[in-house]
Amino acid sequence: MRSKMSLVRMSPALALAALLAVSCNTGGYRTFQGYAQGGVYTVKYNARGVNVSPQEVRDSVEALLTAIDFSVSGYNRNSILSRRNAGEEVEPDRYYSELREISEHYREITGGAFDAAAGPLFDIWGFGFTRDTLPDQAAVDAALSLCHEGKRLNFNAIAQGYTCDVVAAYLHSLGVRDMLVDIGEIYCEGLNPSGEGWKIGIDNPVDGNNSPGADLRGVWQSDGGAHGVVTSGNYRKFYVRDGRKYSHTIDPRNGYPVSHSLLSATIVAPTATEADALATYCMVIGPEAARDFVLSRPDIEACLISADTLWTSPGFKIPALRPE
Repeated sequence: MRSKMSLVRMSPALALAALLAVSCNTGGYRTFQGYAQGGVYTVKYNARGVNVSPQEVRDSVEALLTAIDFSVSGYNRNSILSRRNAGEEVEPDRYYSELREISEHYREITGGAFDAAAGPLFDIWGFGFTRDTLPDQAAVDAALSLCHEGKRLNFNAIAQGYTCDVVAAYLHSLGVRDMLVDIGEIYCEGLNPSGEGWKIGIDNPVDGNNSPGADLRGVWQSDGGAHGVVTSGNYRKFYVRDGRKYSHTIDPRNGYPVSHSLLSATIVAPTATEADALATYCMVIGPEAARDFVLSRPDIEACLISADTLWTSPGFKIPALRPE
């Protein structure tokens, strides 16, 4: 673990890279970076009219990140989540309570395809807080039983998006309206320093593309509205045994890693929390069902990339998108 503040190890579901320069500020824009949740975070905002110093803004954001880590990180042994999973009586704080309530909401609306109680399944397959791999059916059945009992929770599939929204809410409280918050997942709103919508790259979901932004499939540009933008994928966190690829996307309904052709799902939603949860959901249910789901939701847009197919919803317009 490279950092104390880490909800996930390297955000393997990440398939986004914000296309912005962070070495300088333009006009009233300010940028700062740090380390959180297993990777580098970036916050860029228009400080015009904000009566708080850039240093105070940074300190406040980092205090929020620390508080969230000590609440819901499964890698921080002193977090509320870790102590609760170990059987200790804990006093939930705001972040734990909100994430648990939000997670239950998405469990219900996805029919269990998204489930924060699926932690034991990620553990036995080697993608959670332990390193076991290739469980037999008895182990899968036992883990499913633990999931149904809610013994061990894992918020990794939604925590980064939620954290983006918490930071964005803080910036809103200062009067900020132009911002980009990148904490492994992305929340953007308003305009960038050039007066355009924020530009966000969609990584090419091929095995070995482990550096966000190094190999882009295309570039999505915001219309200036408030958007959470999240990609979930199966091309960064997986292992191969006996010639078979086991991805980190596990279907909580049957206890096994998914085996369909969908490589990545990029979701644009009103909040990063929702985009995070729904990107995971789409990766669980596969390309055809994900396409039908997106088309049933006028409030979200998506780009779904399979091994031989690229599909975008009608409102997901990115002219720089490569078909292959």
